[in-house]
Amino acid sequence: MNIIYTGTQTEFTPQHREKLEAKLQKISKMIERKGEKEAHITHRQERFLHVLEISINMFDHRIVCYGEDAELSAAMNIALEKLDKQVVKLREKWRDTKRHQPTKEGESETAEPEDLTGTENKKIYRVDHESDGRKPMTLEEAVLEMDGTRNGRPDYLVFRDAGTDHLSVLLRRRDGNFDLIET
Repeated sequence: MNIIYTGTQTEFTPQHREKLEAKLQKISKMIERKGEKEAHITHRQERFLHVLEISINMFDHRIVCYGEDAELSAAMNIALEKLDKQVVKLREKWRDTKRHQPTKEGESETAEPEDLTGTENKKIYRVDHESDGRKPMTLEEAVLEMDGTRNGRPDYLVFRDAGTDHLSVLLRRRDGNFDLIET
């Protein structure tokens, strides 16, 4: 862990530095992110109080802990205890949070992948059109849907035709016209 010291009044003694660096090494093991970890330590003295501030970035959060006491070692212990508690709390919160990959357009969230034998790491997702809650649309509505989404500008649209109740695919050609494939 890269430690940056900042202070105007006094320097840290070698004993304080060793103790501080040993505790920060233990805390840095709890931070599982790869790359260079950095701790900023700021020390200032206000009348008879030593104020120590330790700040670390973890999981895109900035953790800042303060410790103040008449003795530097006691202020350092207070700040390190607070830092340890916050790191443990944030790590548990990060570990316990369930994260899902966003689904792509056209896939239902309940689609289960099927592994194909003979192909390398390719999967097929079966989409259940009855459970996704979409109603059938006419050909004109499908064309309006494709023209209405110019930001993403899809090249194709799969829809259930309201007149025939069959699946149809509407493809946008390079010249701007459409091809219709009916099943």
